[in-house]
Amino acid sequence: MDARLKLALDAVPKGVRYADIRLVEWEREDIYIKDGKVETVTRTLDSGIGVRCISRGAWGFAATSDSSKDAIGAAVHSAVDVARASSIAKIKDVELSDKEAASGVYAVEVKKDPFKVSVDEKINYLLQCDKQLRAVKGVSISECWIQSWLERKCYADTEGSDTEQNFTGIQCGVRASALNDNDLQARTYPSFRGQGAHGGYELVEELGLLGHCERVGEEAVMLLNAPECPKETTDLVFTPAVLGIFIHETVGHPTELDRVFGTEANYAGTSHLVPEKLNTFRFGSDLVTLVADATVPHGLGSFWYDDEGVPAQRTELVKDGIFVGYLTSRETAKVLNQRSSGTMRAQRWCHIPLIRMTNINLEPRQGTFDDVMSTTDGYLFDGFKSCSIDDRRLNFNLAADIAWRVKNGKKLHVIKNPVVSGISYEFWRNVDFVGGKESWALYGLLNCGKGRPGQIMKVGHGAPPIRIRNVTLGV
Repeated sequence: MDARLKLALDAVPKGVRYADIRLVEWEREDIYIKDGKVETVTRTLDSGIGVRCISRGAWGFAATSDSSKDAIGAAVHSAVDVARASSIAKIKDVELSDKEAASGVYAVEVKKDPFKVSVDEKINYLLQCDKQLRAVKGVSISECWIQSWLERKCYADTEGSDTEQNFTGIQCGVRASALNDNDLQARTYPSFRGQGAHGGYELVEELGLLGHCERVGEEAVMLLNAPECPKETTDLVFTPAVLGIFIHETVGHPTELDRVFGTEANYAGTSHLVPEKLNTFRFGSDLVTLVADATVPHGLGSFWYDDEGVPAQRTELVKDGIFVGYLTSRETAKVLNQRSSGTMRAQRWCHIPLIRMTNINLEPRQGTFDDVMSTTDGYLFDGFKSCSIDDRRLNFNLAADIAWRVKNGKKLHVIKNPVVSGISYEFWRNVDFVGGKESWALYGLLNCGKGRPGQIMKVGHGAPPIRIRNVTLGV
């Protein structure tokens, strides 16, 4: 056990029912190139300790960036004071579901440490990408970036847990924008704000950003002169790159049990998936099975233990179209007489853990991208632009970077500003094709927002291409 964790545990006063301690050390490097110039090169270091406790039946939390014995002890006693003050307003005592004590040291497998690749090498590669983007006639703005991070998270609690988790990650991408007097259009590779994963610099090499720059630039320019998205009822194919954000908004957030209970309602509110619907509500077609899987190798939503010391798990949320599960904490799971699904996480040491998405994935079925394209008379959506949804996660509006009119396996022409709207579960009920393993892809998202004060969390979304019948296209 890290000595700082032991200091904190030793400082917990008698009579405190439960306490857990998180020590988080974090290092991040950001490199950003724009229009042939190095705009940003930063290195950020951050470390501190967060303390949660239950005293007199209520939660308390405090944190410190000072690792001295006195400061750690003061943080522990501050958390206890907050809990005791909060108990005055409690409705009932906090109860936690059971868990086993955890121990061990864990680390992400890395082939090429991103912090051992020189800044010059990264900048030179991004400048090559930027040059390729700007070589496309009509590209007005070029952007390229690589973000690398290391995170060490140590956890201990009064129930006997003692774990250390070490994460290495990368996020990178390229974007081309084209503009004229009336319009601005952009294309990004690999996805919205790039692609992120746990692993090393090998991710940058595997993605081959440089080889996609010409296409990305050409598509951005093509969009400027493309016709606007029509308004019609049609069939629609989603690529995994755009489907991920739809899963995020219509499945990930509404299955967070704190949103269902109304104890967390920031950033588009609560949820229509109330407990009375569990195991009975038809959420999607028989082809739709959605899981929260924190065990997927290299996923940004993957780990070994959450911030309550609960093991990473694969939890079914929707099975063969029926709503069957939630993302839970020890406290919320207890209300349903369940065990936690292990989804409590905090952005930094100074944040209290919240129920957060892990990797929310659509399970593959059968068929390739070519299979669905060859039998579709409608549109293909690719790349994410924006999404809005109501405070119960029902009515949505989703815009993609680009769309093509497709028929019999051929892309006929591009349309710009493609948008689709509807009711989330009706959309999922109209899914009549879900691709197989060979077409399944996992995308990482760095900026899932939740809570107040707001916290940003890394999550993942894996999916194959899908087709949805009778979609409302256009505004």
